[in-house]
Amino acid sequence: MPTERPRNPAASGVSPTTHFGFETVAESDKARRVAQVFDSVAPRYDLMNDLMSAGLHRLWKAFTVEVARLRPGQRVLDVASGTGDLARAFASRVGPQGLVVATDINGAMLGEGRDRLLDAGVCVPAVQCDAEQLPFADASFDCVSVAFGLRNMTHKDRALAEFRRVLRPGGKLLVLEFSRPWQALRPAYDWYSFQVLPRLGSLIAGDADSYRYLAESIRRHPDQQELKSLMEQQGFALVRWYNLSAGVVALHTGLRV
Repeated sequence: MPTERPRNPAASGVSPTTHFGFETVAESDKARRVAQVFDSVAPRYDLMNDLMSAGLHRLWKAFTVEVARLRPGQRVLDVASGTGDLARAFASRVGPQGLVVATDINGAMLGEGRDRLLDAGVCVPAVQCDAEQLPFADASFDCVSVAFGLRNMTHKDRALAEFRRVLRPGGKLLVLEFSRPWQALRPAYDWYSFQVLPRLGSLIAGDADSYRYLAESIRRHPDQQELKSLMEQQGFALVRWYNLSAGVVALHTGLRV
């Protein structure tokens, strides 16, 4: 995997850079570019998820909820909450005595999620914020989840450190993300990602470029073992992953100690 930034940009005289899909861009510009993507896809996000995954994203999220093993009265932070699928399921598990907070850096996505939650009769606090600088006190939550959002964050190590900071000792982190499928599936998966997905995005959402970026961002994201190592470097213990759909998606879990 490429590094996220130069080791000493000040000494080299080079502005810090990172990746935006397969492009190299200034760190300061990535958040704006990612925001443009999700501003564009927000209105058709759920429909596109159903089409892209043949509905499997609902099973992946249901599995995540089961692995969370939440109890009534617990507190959950759902980062990059998007349209609120996990937040809604978590709210039913923790009950009225508990708390679920939904966050997203993108206002359009957060608005879509808030509206969907209210339509479902679920009221949870929604906070627009950067996952690398969470506005919550230390040890505030029993569980932190992030589904299909970590790969879009500029500094994944900083985000993971923030997740650990806001977790109480013994609290659980859940990272649901696209990963590396089994070797035999990769040619077909690549063909689908780069030939079919942008065309589907153009037809349904009127935006091929955003879905091409999403396919590229998956390839730049750490694979299963690399993400496990990154979580351990940020202080998580008992880190493990579950391959879903032959590794197309992986759920990583870890505990704050």
